[in-house]
Amino acid sequence: MNVKERKEGEKAIVSVSGRIDTATAPTLLEYLKTELVGVKELILDFQEVEYVSSAGLRVILYAQKTMSAQGSMKLINVSPDILEVLELTGFTEVLDIAQ
Repeated sequence: MNVKERKEGEKAIVSVSGRIDTATAPTLLEYLKTELVGVKELILDFQEVEYVSSAGLRVILYAQKTMSAQGSMKLINVSPDILEVLELTGFTEVLDIAQ
């Protein structure tokens, strides 16, 4: 998994690529814990995400809860396979997902 970030003032665009699974989710979580400080708008770009496990879903939920308290979060460029996982787990009810 690789993470690239671009900040524009209080807006952060975080592009994730690869797999978000038990091996990589803790790294993404620690990254978000430090990088979300002061961010009012978070955009997670999942264009290059191949797979999300339950550990990855927990990280997405952490980001959503954090951003609900300090601003907003949107997922963009979600593949049909990842979208299906989000739908099956009910995450589409709590996440702002742009297609």
